[in-house]
Amino acid sequence: MSDPVLALALIALLGIAAQWLAWRTQTPAIVFLLLAGFLVGPATGLIAPDETFGVFLKPMISIAVAIILFEGGLTLNFAEIRETSAAVRRMIIIGAPLTWGLGFLAAHNLAGLSVETSAVISGIMVVTGPTVIMPLLRTARLPRRPASLLRWEAIIVDPIGAIFAVIAYEGAVSLAQGDGLLEIAMRLGGAIVIGTIIALATSRLIAAAFVRGLVPEFLKAPLILAAVVIAFGATNIVLEEAGLLTVTIMGIAFANSRLASLEELRRFKETITIVLVSGLFIVLTASITLGDIMQIGVRDLLFLGALLLVIRPLVVLSTTLGSKLTWKERILCAWIAPRGIVAVAVSGLFAASLVEHGVEDAGRMVPLAFLIVMVTVVLHGFTIRPFSNWLGITRAEPPGLLIVGGSPWSTALARKAAEMQMPVLIADANWNHLSPARRDGIPIYYGEILSEAAEHRLDMAQYGALIAATDNDAYNALVCTDLGPEVGRSQVFQLGRTRVQDGDGHADIERAERHQLHFTVGGRTLFRDGMSYTQLQRMLAEGWVFSRTRLSEEFGYDDFLASRDPETKVLFILKTNGRLAFSTTAERVNAGPDDVVVSFGPPVKDVVERAEENHSHKPVDTPHGK
Repeated sequence: MSDPVLALALIALLGIAAQWLAWRTQTPAIVFLLLAGFLVGPATGLIAPDETFGVFLKPMISIAVAIILFEGGLTLNFAEIRETSAAVRRMIIIGAPLTWGLGFLAAHNLAGLSVETSAVISGIMVVTGPTVIMPLLRTARLPRRPASLLRWEAIIVDPIGAIFAVIAYEGAVSLAQGDGLLEIAMRLGGAIVIGTIIALATSRLIAAAFVRGLVPEFLKAPLILAAVVIAFGATNIVLEEAGLLTVTIMGIAFANSRLASLEELRRFKETITIVLVSGLFIVLTASITLGDIMQIGVRDLLFLGALLLVIRPLVVLSTTLGSKLTWKERILCAWIAPRGIVAVAVSGLFAASLVEHGVEDAGRMVPLAFLIVMVTVVLHGFTIRPFSNWLGITRAEPPGLLIVGGSPWSTALARKAAEMQMPVLIADANWNHLSPARRDGIPIYYGEILSEAAEHRLDMAQYGALIAATDNDAYNALVCTDLGPEVGRSQVFQLGRTRVQDGDGHADIERAERHQLHFTVGGRTLFRDGMSYTQLQRMLAEGWVFSRTRLSEEFGYDDFLASRDPETKVLFILKTNGRLAFSTTAERVNAGPDDVVVSFGPPVKDVVERAEENHSHKPVDTPHGK
């Protein structure tokens, strides 16, 4: 395909299709992107990027990689690192440099790569991609400790690995030019100093302009995107490819700047990054020829084996020694380390530049990077769950509850779930809505639950059910639709739709139809009579409370219903097997002995006496969920 416009259109179509398939199947997107690139490249020859885009190919890849690395830097918030476990910090501070050093020895001695190429490829392979590890963690449903370590390692090491790769590249170029140790040190020091100065100056200047109101809201995200490209190009003029270091540090600086508009920036960059990552990966895959694939030999496989079976276990087991992780959890983390799109993107960019500087074997980096990415994604993706089952690593706690929408009713429900030792979290993008939960010490997530940032920071695998409980019916349906594949379509619920009232307090159906959206998707409606947000908040204000009652052989579910006010609403039942069964408009729940019923209703008065009079036995209201 010689027409660049048609080629870009096809790449965009395949990229978005791959991302959609990944979302539908809860599979890492890199798998479908790899298949798409191979299909239009080596398999059919439909797209030959070198011929189609010509001299514009390298600048396109450079800018795309720069924006991707800036996005990676935006995830590195130092305050969040301090909140992580000591094992995570040791994995980053000690483990990442150790992985780089051992990887260099393996690449040079086992794969037979030159010193220059070994330094760069080993720096790149430090990165474990967050876009790859997150879907794996969701399907494996690991315990909290190993899941947290793997997730935070992927997030934090993403920009750090990019910095390693840039430093290695600058050193490799100096070696290729025959520079001495002094020149190499000056080049590396110059890359770090120049990149840091330009990055900090640009981020401080933009932050000051934002704070003083010199930039309107609609221009903030485009201005930062333009600043990334400008800073990248300006640094490259001074020192070749040091612009990648600049934009990575820029992302880190913005992530720690506490800008009020940072959340909007993250949403904007998510859109841009998804498009760029999808397109770039397809282009790089299509650039590989069958000859490149045939060049993969035994020495490359030895390097791959060393990464998986020697270096990774050695680094993880040594850095997590003495941590709270059990030995089984440490072994699992020592096995799981899938590489992602950043590894391929950076290797593709640096390979071409090193070849131009006379490093002949640098061309091996791209097929080797693809080999490592493909094998680790497939191997770890198919083995993480069976391996964790074989080790006997399962979640001990009951399924958690994720509540989207902060309110007094949500806080009361979360408080009751916490009393039952259930993992619970309230998410909301409005800080004031979370105030009651924060005062009660309930875990919260402040931000957009549908954003990529939430996907990276939240361990969705620990939540067995989701309740969308905001005052916006359309948003509730959107949350249930979007998060349904992750939590489970049968375990996403939303409050009943709000009815519009006329002047007499009666439901105005005509106005309701005008002002509400109609949904064919969304979650199941909570409660048998579909209580709305407004109704629930009013009932709570009138004194309604949540209660939990453990049933027994003597006191069954029918006895429980008879002992309560007829208006009492059963919300869910915690079954003896740990499953949560919710009461909805379409399903009436049932319960057996030892099940725990969680209900919402008027305060229970003289329940014990009524139960004794009517049934000659009494309910067991368990104060601690026992």
